[in-house]
Amino acid sequence: MDLHSSHDSRGQFPSHNGPRVWLLTAGDSPIGISVARQVLAHGDYALLGLAHSVLERDERRRNGFDAFLAEVEEQGWKQRMKTVPLDIRMMGECQAVVAEAVAAFGRIDILLCCTSQTLIGTVEELSASQQTLNLVRDQFEINYFGPLNIIKAALPHMRREYTGHIMIISGITAHIGTPGLGMYCAAGWALEGFCDSLAYEIAPFNIKLTIFQCSIEIGILTNLVTSVPPIFPAYSPSNNHAPLFRGILNHLVPRLPDAQSEGVTPTTPNRTEENSRVNSIENGPFSRPEIVSMHPPLSTAHLEVLVEETVYAITSIGGHENPPSRHIVGQEGVASVKEKLKTVSEELEDFIQASFAVDVAADSETSPLGGSGPFG
Repeated sequence: MDLHSSHDSRGQFPSHNGPRVWLLTAGDSPIGISVARQVLAHGDYALLGLAHSVLERDERRRNGFDAFLAEVEEQGWKQRMKTVPLDIRMMGECQAVVAEAVAAFGRIDILLCCTSQTLIGTVEELSASQQTLNLVRDQFEINYFGPLNIIKAALPHMRREYTGHIMIISGITAHIGTPGLGMYCAAGWALEGFCDSLAYEIAPFNIKLTIFQCSIEIGILTNLVTSVPPIFPAYSPSNNHAPLFRGILNHLVPRLPDAQSEGVTPTTPNRTEENSRVNSIENGPFSRPEIVSMHPPLSTAHLEVLVEETVYAITSIGGHENPPSRHIVGQEGVASVKEKLKTVSEELEDFIQASFAVDVAADSETSPLGGSGPFG
C-alpha cells in the first residue's frame, strides 16, 4: 500500500493525526510489540523486523508475540502491518527490510532501533576462552554494528524524501559505567558517540535523530541476557567488593514474578545476612560454571507495565518536527545522569588543574632555557 498520495509534500512529516510509517528493528521484543500496538491503534503503518532465533529461545515470548498477531487480526490492523525476518548484524538483510518497507508502504517516516542483548562478565571472565571472546564480538555486532547497519540502509531513502526520524533505544549505561557490564556499556557508549556525530551530518537533509536513555532495567530485563562463567574466588563478594552486575541479577531474577515457573528459584538463605548475600551471588542463576542465556522471567503483563513509560515517550516524540536529540526516560535515569554530570564536572576541574601544571607554552616564559618551547 503506497502512501505517497497522502504524502506529496517532501520534507515534512504527516500531521500528527495523519498516518506515518514505522520501521522497528525488533518488532518481537516487549518494546517493539508495545510500540507497534500503539501506532497501529493510532492508524499508522508498521514493518516489524523479527529475530526468530531469539524467539525460539523463549517459548513465553513466542506465545506473547503470537497473541499480539491474533490481536492485530482481531482489530483489523493486518493491512497496515508487515513482519519480516531480520538479523540486524547482516547488512544485506537490513537493506532488504528497508526495501520491503518502501515497497509495501511507499516510505519510511520513523526508524526505531530497539534491538539489544546483554553480556555479563568481568574483563577477565570475558577473555577466558575463545567462546567468551566470540560473545564479546557478538555483543558489539548486535548492540553497535547492528544499528549502524540499519541506519546506513535507511539513510539513502530518507535523504531522497528529505525527511525522516531515527530513534535509538539506549540507556544510562551509555554514560555510566557498571562493573560486570563492561562490554554492554562500551557498545552503548560507542553507539551514542556515533549517533551524536551522525546527527550533525544528516541535519541538512531534514533528518532528525533522537536517543532515548532508559533506566538500566528497560534494556536488560526486556531482552536476552547472557552470562559467562565467573572466576571465583577472585570475583567473589568476600574478596572483591565491586558491585558486580552479576550479583545484582542473581538477587533480582529469582524474585521476579514468573521465576519459579521458569525453574529459577531463590537460593536458601544462610544464617547471617552477609552469608545469605554471598550465597545468592555465588550460587545464583548467572553464576553457573557454563555460559547461561535467558530472558528474565517476566510475564507479558509485567513487561508491558515495565516499558509503559518508555513506549509513551517513543510514540509521543516519534515523527515530531522538532524532537529532542536526547531524551532521558524516568526520574531514576534523570537522577543518575545528574549525578554523573556532577562527578564529571568535578573531575574536569581536577583535569584542568593537572593540565595547567604541564602546560609547556605557559611554562616556557619562565624556563631557564628561554625560547617558545622545551628546546628553545
